[in-house]
Amino acid sequence: MSAAPCSCQSIAMKPGTITHTVAVLLSSVSSFFAQSAPTKAAPNKMKVSKKSDRLSEDILLNLDSVAFVPRHLATAKAQPGQRFPWKQDIVTTIFWIGEEPSGNNPVPNRSSSWDKNWTGAYGGFDDPNPSHRSNYLPARFTPRQNPFYCALPYNDKATNGHRPEAPQVVPWFKEAYKGPGISVCKDRWIAIRKGNRIVYAQWEDAGPFRTDHWQYVFGDERPKPNLNRGAGLDVSPAVRDYLGLQSTDVTDWKFVDFGEVPRGPWSQHGDNNTFVQNMRRSEKTLVEAAKPGVVR
Repeated sequence: MSAAPCSCQSIAMKPGTITHTVAVLLSSVSSFFAQSAPTKAAPNKMKVSKKSDRLSEDILLNLDSVAFVPRHLATAKAQPGQRFPWKQDIVTTIFWIGEEPSGNNPVPNRSSSWDKNWTGAYGGFDDPNPSHRSNYLPARFTPRQNPFYCALPYNDKATNGHRPEAPQVVPWFKEAYKGPGISVCKDRWIAIRKGNRIVYAQWEDAGPFRTDHWQYVFGDERPKPNLNRGAGLDVSPAVRDYLGLQSTDVTDWKFVDFGEVPRGPWSQHGDNNTFVQNMRRSEKTLVEAAKPGVVR
């Protein structure tokens, strides 16, 4: 495509005028980038935690060694009739229950932010090796929790009760609140999209790296920089396999109410699975109704 001819006229300037004009332009550009760049505090380090708020497992991350992820100029909005918008182009990594610490995973996944015995509750090591898996499950056992799980970088729980901002920032806090000792985020459903495939998973841990970034999880901010290319979502091997993800990939995700979740491989297993819980309640009701002497 040929460039359109310039309609502006040439203007002759004195040397002093040119120097002044260039200085003004440079000042404007510098001011623009200064306002756009993230503010850095001194010293330029921050406390982060891979999966939980356990202070003994906190590490110091030097932000000077981490590249910032480009930010979108616009934030996706919820479509008419939808409660939550898609968060688009989120760097996504794979994690699994029982995962041992490594260079980019400083905290083991034997426990989660909401379950000190996560591996035991799940039933064992969720082996990510594709040759050790079948039908989205580890081959050696049937999990006692939903194998379609994920982590987002926010934990609503504090040492006692909930974080002070939780009642204001968690959209479903009031409807889900069951007391100071119970998370309102654990087991929440999200949709994860890659291309034309969508999988559904339950929120079971806090991470990657951060546990306090409510501005991203519930708001319009992008994920913070970290050792995994600014990852803002961790997903399980089952989610990986359903979407065909690489170890580090890019997906879209959003919160969904349970009524929006269709049946699929994510609806079949787990004591924490809303589908399984509803089925068990229905079966119990039928058994109770069938007992002798029960008026129907």
